[in-house]
Formats: sequence, structure tokens, C-alpha cells
Amino acid sequence: MRGYVVADVFTDVPLQGNQVAVFGDAEGLSAELMQRAARELNLSETVFVLPADADCDAHIRIFTPALELPFAGHPVLGTAFVLGERSGAETVRLQTGSGIVAISLTRRDNDGVITYGEMRQPLPTWKPFARAAEVLTALRVHRSELPVEVYDNGVRHTYVRLADEQAVAALEPNLGALGQLGAVGVSCFAANGTTVKTRMFGPGLGVAEDAATGSAAGPLAVHLARHGVTSFGDRIEIRQGAEIARPSILSARAEGTADRLEAVTVGGAAVVVARGTFRVD
Repeated sequence: MRGYVVADVFTDVPLQGNQVAVFGDAEGLSAELMQRAARELNLSETVFVLPADADCDAHIRIFTPALELPFAGHPVLGTAFVLGERSGAETVRLQTGSGIVAISLTRRDNDGVITYGEMRQPLPTWKPFARAAEVLTALRVHRSELPVEVYDNGVRHTYVRLADEQAVAALEPNLGALGQLGAVGVSCFAANGTTVKTRMFGPGLGVAEDAATGSAAGPLAVHLARHGVTSFGDRIEIRQGAEIARPSILSARAEGTADRLEAVTVGGAAVVVARGTFRVD
């Protein structure tokens, strides 16, 4: 039996945001068993915490129901809340498949409860998405207001800008066709200044529609700044998950320039909603 915690991430309201299960002691579990446990839980991601093997607090492995990811946003943030609650630390450093990610934690003065966390994400690379026409067809939309590009920070996401929030909310994509694109998330968004509404479809990642996608939030901040919708250094607020009854709020910022990207940060709240044990070995 192994203990685990379920946290709702990118929200401070229980039963909203994006769920993540965190197994706090996964030492000795095989990758095959981790994958089976993630499939059993059937959350968008499940995290397995292992002893640190670098200058960090823990080594984590992240699994969707379908595959292992080297990096993902809400699992990293949720794990930092869980480990920070245990240790009382102000910063948690996690070894991921994309390198060490540091998460700064903000606590209430009166009781030390963690209220906010902000991670410094791996810097993404980007290029035009070769299958842009297929994406638009699968989404059942005619065009993107910005170039359809794919970003990679350990997870690949491609971005489609629609005219307004109503167009994003009305999407009824062909998930089977999106799944044929492979292991890539498709983020559809509408931006009004620094306020952004987004939906992320990832059937090729094992997630039909995600409630809050931290790994897509950082590159989205870069995408908007590169194309002049916002400025580098602006903090954007991303709202996601309403269409699947899991409203979420994410904060993201890209610093530097398009030629010299210096930092990408993503933050939000999280709340623990369950604790228990699970028979995985």
C-alpha cells in the first residue's frame, strides 16, 4: 500500500481546477506499475515522488493515463504544494525529465498555509507547426488569428488564436482527428489584452480536454509577446476549464525578448482535497 494525496490545482476552491494525484513515496515502483496506477486513477496526470538524485528536494515522474511526460505544469505545482506543506519550505526544487524546476511558495502570515506557488519553467523552443491545416480542420475552424506554431518545453503544444471568447467556448472538435496528430496538445485561445480564455485538447497525450494546462501557459505567454499581442514582462491571466465544469485560473509571464528569452514563470493556487492509500504493489 502506498499513500497518496489528491490536489486541485490552479484554484483555491475544492472540486475545481485540475486534479493531480501525488504518491509521496514511490521508491521501488517500476515505470510499468506507475503507468498502470495512472491509468487506474484516470486523472489527467499522476505524480510519483522519488528520492532526490540532484541538487533538489525530490525527483518526480509524471504520467497521464496513456504515457509518461518529462514535464507538466499542474503536476509540478501540485507536488510542490504537497511537499511544501510537509516541509514548511519557502521553495521546492523538483527534478523532472526536463531538468530542475524551482517553485516559490507564498504562505499566509497567521497560519503558514500555502496560498500561491510560482514555478520557473524550462524555456521553450518554437517553430511553425507542419500540420496546421489538419489542426484547423479537426477543430472545425477556418483560420487562426496568429500563425499556428508548436512550442516544446518538455511537452509539445500548438496554439490557435480565435476571434473571441465565444468562439473558444463554442468549439466542438473532432477529437479522433486531433488524436491522429500524435503527442501534442492543441491550445485554442482568445486574448483581450492580458486576459486570455483558453481550452486545451490533448487526446494524443491521453487527455481529451484539460481543465488547466500549466505546461501550455508559459509558452502561451511567449507566443503572445512574440506576436505583439502583449509585451515581454506582462503577466497574463489565463482562464480555462469552464466547459468541463472545472474552472481554473493560471498566471504566466515571459521575460526577455523573442531573440533572447530569459525566463518563463507560471503560477497559481492549489488545495488538497483527499488523502488515502492505494494498492499499487
